[in-house]
Amino acid sequence: MGKENKTIGLLYNGGRVDLDLKEPSVGPDVVDLKNFSAQTGLYTFDPSYSSTASCESYITYVDGTAGVLSYRGYPIEQLAQESTYLEVSYLLYHGELPTRDQLDVFRLKVKQNMLLEESVIKLFDTFPENAHPMSMLITSVASLSSIYHHDINVREPEDREAFFFQVLGKVPILAATILNHINKKTVGSYDEKLNYSANILNLFFGGVPNFEVNPVFSKALDVLLILHADHEQNCSTSSVRLAGSSGTNPYAAMAAGIAALWGPLHGGANEAVVRMFNEIKSKDRISHFIEKAKDKNDPFRLMGFGHRVYKNYDPRAAFIRETCHEVLDELGQDNNPMLELALALEEIALHDQYFIDRNLYPNVDFYSGIIYQALGLPKEMFTVMFALARVVGWATHWCEMMANPGLRIGRPRQLYLGPKKRNYIPLDQR
Repeated sequence: MGKENKTIGLLYNGGRVDLDLKEPSVGPDVVDLKNFSAQTGLYTFDPSYSSTASCESYITYVDGTAGVLSYRGYPIEQLAQESTYLEVSYLLYHGELPTRDQLDVFRLKVKQNMLLEESVIKLFDTFPENAHPMSMLITSVASLSSIYHHDINVREPEDREAFFFQVLGKVPILAATILNHINKKTVGSYDEKLNYSANILNLFFGGVPNFEVNPVFSKALDVLLILHADHEQNCSTSSVRLAGSSGTNPYAAMAAGIAALWGPLHGGANEAVVRMFNEIKSKDRISHFIEKAKDKNDPFRLMGFGHRVYKNYDPRAAFIRETCHEVLDELGQDNNPMLELALALEEIALHDQYFIDRNLYPNVDFYSGIIYQALGLPKEMFTVMFALARVVGWATHWCEMMANPGLRIGRPRQLYLGPKKRNYIPLDQR
């Protein structure tokens, strides 16, 4: 016997409408409003979509109250501890963990796309010397739409898969090219003996003679990539979906996601956290900045605390803190001043009633910048690293959306508060 249909009744203007409830595999029921306007002549008002499920998805689940994150049903804690980024990428895209042979084929397809066309390489010569790395990433990813345009039919599964492997292979090369463009050095090479994350480090720094990938660093990068791989319908993923729903070139949709990620309230927060640490400078100044953060008239914000969804400790933050210790220990920097400042700030905030009442716990951005800085990356590259990890999530969501035969272009409505109808007045009569 099938599930009993559940509805919720809405009373309005003396009338009633029954709305269907959609039941997820896990999580709260969802009120189906797709026919609400046609039935009632009304719109719903939900600024920033805090109560709106914009789509159906099978990829990632987040429970912000309980502090739960899972990819295809697998808890993030297990994946971060036991898996690899490439295996997680396979899982996100295919829905199941791979066998060894399947993973080898997947890895080969990614590797085959880890090269850039000459026109894209030349593009970097046109950027001003002070160009931000994220602006270069947005532009270079968007430029791929000029190359892969006529050959992509977004409704064809084979074309969508080809795009998935292209973007997963090309973004690491673009990130390495951006870093070495800034540093005026040579991009390293792909090494068959290294895993995906180690190869990223080799691409970044391998152009320097005698460079060797440190396994502690490559493992740390792998953990960061896994933890950042997807986070359901966040701002950047929703941007990819909304832009992609028009049928635009998928690289243009990816560029929209990268642009959204750049903001300091989203992926740009990891760069902002390190800037904040540099502003605070020392542990004896923390209390002063805590008070500034509490003052609603003060523009200072305590970055790296709180999350739009999580009302508990971000499950990713604990792993990143542990990874941060491992990297700094390897460098002999167990007394790293920035880490000590971060630990002290976290300890004070976790026991301050102001932050407790507002569910302001450390999030994924709080410690990640310290790791990236320890790996030798300038802070302007931190959000590029976030994008490098998240590209598999964006591409998977785009593929899932485009495979939906019922896809319609995204088109939110508004609560209009402007003037009512008025008549035009000729210029000489005003």
